[in-house]
Amino acid sequence: MEKPQENIPKKEESGYDIKKYSIIALMVFITFCCCILFFFFIYRYHGFAEYWQKLMGILQPVIMGFIVAYLLNPVMVFLEKHIYVFLKPRVKGEKKVKKMARVLGTVGSLAFLLLIIFLLLYMMIPELIKSIQNMMVDLPAEFSSFVDWIEDFMAEDSQIKDWLATLGIDLVNIGNYLEKMFENQVLPQIKTYLTYIASITTGVISAVRMFFNFVVGLVIAIYLLIGKETFIGQGKKIVYAVLPPKAGNNFLRTMRVSHKLFGGFISGKIVDSAIIGVICYIGLVILDIPYSLLVAVIVGVTNVVPFFGPFIGAVPSVILIALEDPIKGLYFLIFVLVLQQVDGNIIGPKILGDSTGLSSFWVVSAILVGGGLFGFMGMLLGVPTFAVIYWLIREIVAFILRKRKLPEETRDYIQMEDVDIKSGKLRYEKKE
Repeated sequence: MEKPQENIPKKEESGYDIKKYSIIALMVFITFCCCILFFFFIYRYHGFAEYWQKLMGILQPVIMGFIVAYLLNPVMVFLEKHIYVFLKPRVKGEKKVKKMARVLGTVGSLAFLLLIIFLLLYMMIPELIKSIQNMMVDLPAEFSSFVDWIEDFMAEDSQIKDWLATLGIDLVNIGNYLEKMFENQVLPQIKTYLTYIASITTGVISAVRMFFNFVVGLVIAIYLLIGKETFIGQGKKIVYAVLPPKAGNNFLRTMRVSHKLFGGFISGKIVDSAIIGVICYIGLVILDIPYSLLVAVIVGVTNVVPFFGPFIGAVPSVILIALEDPIKGLYFLIFVLVLQQVDGNIIGPKILGDSTGLSSFWVVSAILVGGGLFGFMGMLLGVPTFAVIYWLIREIVAFILRKRKLPEETRDYIQMEDVDIKSGKLRYEKKE
């Protein structure tokens, strides 16, 4: 008779977990490949930049279409709403009414855009051409008179004259040097650049290419505006196909916040810049400042850049005006400073409100970094882009603090000393 088997403890299996170490090896390999790709990207940066610029050139009509559709969407929604109310009692069929309202709203928004462009070009181009022609004709004489004015002004002040003399600087030689430099170097360069700009072949090719891209962009914008719900639905479907539900929800929430920040900032800045341009033109006409329309256009366009915009437009405008009349150049500088204060404290806050939620320090930092990396577009879009990044960082920090059961408000951390390890609460320095 066989004896019952005793419960002998099994020996622990020797070896290792193949699945665990395979995953680790795979992660190490992926990290190594990413490092190689990053090094290759840095090493061949100029090649990638060239291909990137080429790709952006090919996609320019599509990008223009997205931008036009994004900017015209509020206009289209406004027109569609009122057209729907008008057509509903007059047309049978709910589906037909919605379709007609969408098409008519889209066409109306595009007509609104084209009308604005036509009016701006009709009003500005003749005056701009006239101002530039007069500037090129009168600029040498204006520069010479400007040098004479500086010499007379400094000659009247003996202290400045003596101080310059101690530095070995002669006012007469300065005037002659500047005048010769302007006549022999600056003017020939300007004429050369104007010759290049006026080249018929280059001008025609550039104009045709720009017109073609603009027309294709308008067509793309029409498709995007008419079928925006379908495109949005397709985008959401892709998001939830790639990401798990929780990550998908967070992604869509981020997109909504980005839309709110970008849309409110850009549309508000356009309206704000248009108002500033009109006010600037009216003020310059009242002050009898030369090149009023040209200067107002420069100030209005550069005003889309937050904080630095008015000063960027004021620098070339002051030089241009001062060459004809230094006193009026000073008047213009004072006027722009006053206008910038009015815009920054009254007009801008009324239109934009606190659309970004950024302090002045972060606004200036975003403009400097964006402008240094991407030029004018970086200065324009740097603020809303950084506002989105700032919001994401704030949400992540708040989530981590909630997990650790710590306060989320910044004011709670201003006077704190450290965190108590046992209780997990903030500790403050005891005041004597």
